[in-house]
Amino acid sequence: MVFDVLGADVQRRSARIIRPGGTLVTVVGPVEARPVDSLAVDFVVESVPSQLVEIVDRVRDGRLRTHIGTVATLADAVPALNPIERRKGKTVIRVRP
Repeated sequence: MVFDVLGADVQRRSARIIRPGGTLVTVVGPVEARPVDSLAVDFVVESVPSQLVEIVDRVRDGRLRTHIGTVATLADAVPALNPIERRKGKTVIRVRP
């Protein structure tokens, strides 16, 4: 699987290396380079500024809370997202140290 956040040449190169049955997911707009014998998914989320302000307001005044159960590094993402036992709370994958 390739999760493309850059597009353009990176997406084209990535599409060539995905194994049959793999997946290319992009968040930068329509898929320009489709992998052979694999799936390409265009996943675009458009934020609405007023909704983002509402979310921030709800977090600040306590109306919106989340429970973070696990924080893992990118290197430990697979076991963190596939735990042996059920865990409570959200799992956060830290991309930067």
